[in-house]
Amino acid sequence: TKQNISVELLTFWKNWHFRLLIDLTARMKFCLPWRSMGVFVTARHQDEEIELTRMAVRFELEDLGMRPDPEPLLTEMIHEAAYRENTVGLHRFCPTENIAKIDRSVLHSYLRNYYTPDRMVLAGVGVGHEQLVECARKYLLGARPAWGGGAAAHADASVAQYTGGIAKLERDMSSVSLGPTPFPELTHIMIGLESCSFLEGDFLPFAVLNMMMGGGGSFSAGGPGKGMFTRLYLNVLNRHHWMYNATSYHHSYEDTGLLCIHASADPRQVREMVEIITREFVLMAGTVDVVELERAKTQLMSMLMMNLEARPVIFEDVGRQVLATRSRKLPHELCALIRAVKPEDIKRVASAMLRRKPAVAALGDLSDLPAYEHVQAALANKDGRLPRTYRLFR
Repeated sequence: TKQNISVELLTFWKNWHFRLLIDLTARMKFCLPWRSMGVFVTARHQDEEIELTRMAVRFELEDLGMRPDPEPLLTEMIHEAAYRENTVGLHRFCPTENIAKIDRSVLHSYLRNYYTPDRMVLAGVGVGHEQLVECARKYLLGARPAWGGGAAAHADASVAQYTGGIAKLERDMSSVSLGPTPFPELTHIMIGLESCSFLEGDFLPFAVLNMMMGGGGSFSAGGPGKGMFTRLYLNVLNRHHWMYNATSYHHSYEDTGLLCIHASADPRQVREMVEIITREFVLMAGTVDVVELERAKTQLMSMLMMNLEARPVIFEDVGRQVLATRSRKLPHELCALIRAVKPEDIKRVASAMLRRKPAVAALGDLSDLPAYEHVQAALANKDGRLPRTYRLFR
């Protein structure tokens, strides 16, 4: 019988997806041999293919600087500010000057150091466990990859060190429109504070807090269920018509985490925008309404269950959880943990987060951007207000 087999080989840094409709008994052998995968990943990378890849990387970097959506660049900048010159704070996008340095030997060295069995998980959905184990033993054990064997020589096992700080990029944002309709010139600010890793018990309270903050753009297409009753919609976008965006993000890793709010507005209102965001951070540690908490928990559980309706997402969830935690929590277990989050949990994790130094990323016209010390002082104030400044001349 034909079954929908989804097999994923996860490594510490990268995923390979094999989503094939195959005959289990006759053709499953084709997608498991290590030698076949090694040939596909490395041996066929001739010099011209590497050069074509370099051209594609250059194009993507140019496109990153021209696109109207600054979120990928701001995410890079907020990590650079939060983890200065270490681990997740290092560049995720390849610097232009490094593109020409990447050749076959560099790729082989990378694969040899990081694509090792102890960093891999073989996950399958729609296939019997014993059958998958038998194929793995037959085709993976003892095979030699195309990039060579041997122990990893330079695997980086550094632990993330949160530093806080600011990353700024002055840029003319007045001409980023992709069509004839002009796009308003905006300054983009992202403020973040260290949260926790996904291995800690406070991970789910932070996930609920992030869902409770919610937010989005000033215009959001689609039907109901878009988070219109989250705090950043009710307290920010609905009250301040001049703000184009206010969105909460939560980045969580094995040894650290970062809760951020991204906001966008006209360059002349940057200072007021920053104060509004710092006030929302301070209010996280205040009173938590039971209704808004239950709404956030329900929305988080709904998102979790809807995502797990797709089979590719299920095996990705299996592989990622086993790779990261050496075990897997089932959906009903996660839902039970989410339901157990109480208002005092939200207040506790938010209060602890506010005691850390902030990370700030700023992109666009930054002439009215408050000083980093002022942002830090605002987060330490009970009302979240920036220190008053006076100018004799404007």
